[in-house]
Amino acid sequence: MKPLAKARFAILRCIGGAGILTLAALEPSLPDRALAAGSTAVATNDFLDSIGVATTFPDRGQPLAKPIEMVRYCGFRWVRAGIEGLSDRGPTTIQTFLDLHRETGVRLSWGLVSGGSDVKKLIETARVLAQAGALLAFEGNNEPNNWGVTYRGEKGGGQEPSWLAVAKLQRDMYEAVKSDRLLAKYPVWSISEPGAQRDNVGLQFLTIPPGAKTLMPEGTRYADYANVHNYIYHPNAPHPKDNKTWDAADPTAAAKVDGLFGNFGVTWSKKFPGYSQEQLDTLPRVTTETGALIDGQITEDIHALNLLSLYLAQFKRGYKHTSVYLLRDRTDEGGNQSFGFYRRDYTPRRAALYLHNLTGILADKGTLAKADQLDFTIPNQPETVHELLLQHSEGKFQLVVWGERLSGQDRVTVRFGAKHAQVRIYDPTIGIEPTQTLANVNSLDLTLSDHPLVIAISPK
Repeated sequence: MKPLAKARFAILRCIGGAGILTLAALEPSLPDRALAAGSTAVATNDFLDSIGVATTFPDRGQPLAKPIEMVRYCGFRWVRAGIEGLSDRGPTTIQTFLDLHRETGVRLSWGLVSGGSDVKKLIETARVLAQAGALLAFEGNNEPNNWGVTYRGEKGGGQEPSWLAVAKLQRDMYEAVKSDRLLAKYPVWSISEPGAQRDNVGLQFLTIPPGAKTLMPEGTRYADYANVHNYIYHPNAPHPKDNKTWDAADPTAAAKVDGLFGNFGVTWSKKFPGYSQEQLDTLPRVTTETGALIDGQITEDIHALNLLSLYLAQFKRGYKHTSVYLLRDRTDEGGNQSFGFYRRDYTPRRAALYLHNLTGILADKGTLAKADQLDFTIPNQPETVHELLLQHSEGKFQLVVWGERLSGQDRVTVRFGAKHAQVRIYDPTIGIEPTQTLANVNSLDLTLSDHPLVIAISPK
């Protein structure tokens, strides 16, 4: 290759020791297009739609006006909710959720939640949400290992020796949704924590396959999506480290947290077999709880950086939707504090500021008719550097490149297969305005540390 001529460099120092970004707009263009390979983008809106949160409502002491304000600011697209705490007289009613949708545009995953078993109520209330355009999906029981159920007089999960009641409830919920003309099109998400089953009722499958040797019959249908609670800090991985969120989203047995493999591959409690690794790689999946508790080594800064990278890692590794616990620290229970994007007094933590910036930089409410390809490579890409190629509905590419280093830096070059007339660089830890604007770019030198950069590339 011939030497490159006339390189122009600009340097930006990021806040909080986050690293140095060096941008090179190179002239002339690289002579060898074989350096780059075409990658198909994903619609920016699909990524934004994946960003969800769990929150409390008036029945737990949080006036609705506050979630509306916080959800708007951060840019959440969906909220985890359900029939727990819901009543006709309030303070939390179905109108609470209709108002939340009307004021923010969020859709709702609608679940039986902790210990719930009222399928009739779930369906009736979901119909109201669906008619208003507020329904996203259905969710099975929340962690039945921690909150058992009583269904048709039979107890299961919790401290009970059998999970048959949990399985029958999930089966019947699925059938109720799919037999309803209005609701049948909505996906059903599985229970969370099927890996805790004490007897093999087959909840590690979406549909029990032939030869599974489970207590429930072959062909029993439970869900359309696997649902996990892959909190990034776990007894097997309790400390901050490189690639913390990337590893938590790992669908293989290498994941040390309570992830996809331990719930739908080989169950973590009794080692019941589920899907093969090849099947897990493409298994439809969501996360309805993940997050980080600010405590000890996990500072507010690490918490913010974790939550920012978390949504990117989850989406890149196949999770269609991800909900973080929690929007605001709870005041009505002990032991679940300092998880929130917001403190108890409703002031935003750094995590809220960073997410506000990221969703603001990517903001898109249009529809992308068909995703295009962008020719780019990151040669010798380090293990702690990751990328996600998005495309805005107006056509521009938004290449998100992020580092997950606890300390130190990675220096990489992004090489494009063609010269691009204009490139803007954004840093969500700084703000929503570009930190650099460059012309006639075919290569970028980046120094990455612990957060994402967004590279907006205008169409030719």
